[in-house]
Amino acid sequence: MAHFSRLAGFIIDCEGGSLGAAADFWSQALGLPVTDPDEGGLDKYARLDGTRLGLHIEVQKVKHPSRVHLDVESDDIEAEARRLVALGAVEVSRPHDGRWIVLEAPTGHRFCVVRSRERLTRANANAYP
Repeated sequence: MAHFSRLAGFIIDCEGGSLGAAADFWSQALGLPVTDPDEGGLDKYARLDGTRLGLHIEVQKVKHPSRVHLDVESDDIEAEARRLVALGAVEVSRPHDGRWIVLEAPTGHRFCVVRSRERLTRANANAYP
C-alpha cells in the first residue's frame, strides 16, 4: 500500500538566548505572526503562522549550533524513513519515543520525518509505494 509524504515546513533552530526574542525576530523578518509563543509550555518551541503558505514554521531552542532544518511529513513515518534511507540518508535518532525520526542527507543536512498534521492524499502530497 502506498504512503504519502510532503514538505511540511521548516524549523529555525536557535542555540541559547530567549525563545521569545528569537520568535519575535523571525516573526518580523518573515512577516509571519507568532501564533503560539510557547507551544507545549516548555519554553522550547514557538510557532509562527505559515498557514497561508501551507507550511509549518517553528522557532526552536536547541543545544547544538543554530541552523534551519526541514520537516518532511508522512502518514507512515517508518515507510518514509526507509524510503529516504534507501536514497542515501542515514538515521540519526528517534526523539521523544519515536514521535519523529531525525535523518541526515548525503549532503550532511539534517531533517526530520514527522507525522502528518492533516490527511494526506494524492491531491496534496506525493505517493510512494
